[in-house]
Amino acid sequence: MADSGKRLAPVLALVVNAFVWGMSWWPFRQLQDEGMHPLWSTALIYLVAFLGFVLVRPGALPELLRTPGLWLLAAAAGLTNVGFNWAVTIGDVVRVVLLFYLMPAWSVLLAWPLLGEKPSRAGMARLVLALAGVAIVLDTSGVGLPWPRTLAEWLALMGGFSFALTNVMLRRLDTSTAGSRVLAMFGGGMLLAGGVAMAGMAQGSVAAMPLLEGSGWLLALLLAAGFLAANLALQYGASRLPAHTTALVMLSEVVFASLSSVALGAAELTARTLLGGALIVAAAAWSAWPARASLAGAQ
Repeated sequence: MADSGKRLAPVLALVVNAFVWGMSWWPFRQLQDEGMHPLWSTALIYLVAFLGFVLVRPGALPELLRTPGLWLLAAAAGLTNVGFNWAVTIGDVVRVVLLFYLMPAWSVLLAWPLLGEKPSRAGMARLVLALAGVAIVLDTSGVGLPWPRTLAEWLALMGGFSFALTNVMLRRLDTSTAGSRVLAMFGGGMLLAGGVAMAGMAQGSVAAMPLLEGSGWLLALLLAAGFLAANLALQYGASRLPAHTTALVMLSEVVFASLSSVALGAAELTARTLLGGALIVAAAAWSAWPARASLAGAQ
């Protein structure tokens, strides 16, 4: 009973993280309706989170500045936010989230050169299963190859790849403090989103940041608080649970995003999306299964 109680809090923390990310598409779209591009929204939200975290944990900033590995983590986390937040704002939310969750497949490829973990036969099988799911999701009834055709789809794939790199870097940087890793991720979201927004503004593809009204600022601050809580919840939960449990609980983001977006008319569930999504989710769930099996054997 005591052991189950110790596991409940970390699991609930991961559910909080998944809920925030799964529902984040709605406030981003509300801010876009007020004229704020999701890149500016992301930059503003992470600026608030970055400054707030520096005030709470000032010692994390010097560690971030003197640790080059944390800069790569910041870049990966920043690209994750650029890809995901932009994609869920302009695309079909269910398709975006499913393409984003190709992340376990990317992890198989990234862990080899960065962590020295050569992919197993099971890992390669999961990769093939996930790619088959993506091909079905992207299929357009025989009109050309099943390839991303919209900006949202490309952004979702980039975001998932960057998220996989983020997770790999978190494992490589396990000797760094949790505070410095959190700050790096906030700083990356702030700088990458802001930089891409300014580049887009210079090219005329992104409008300048508007002056928000009171409700817009309130929404931005609530979203910043939500992402701060989600990141801290992820750090808390993932550090206290086996990797397979973390992976399985995080899949609840797909449920939160799918149910909310379909209910609010931001996504459409087709047979092709359901079939392809089932393969992608199965590959993600399978990626956790060997860890549980080996853990059981050890006991």
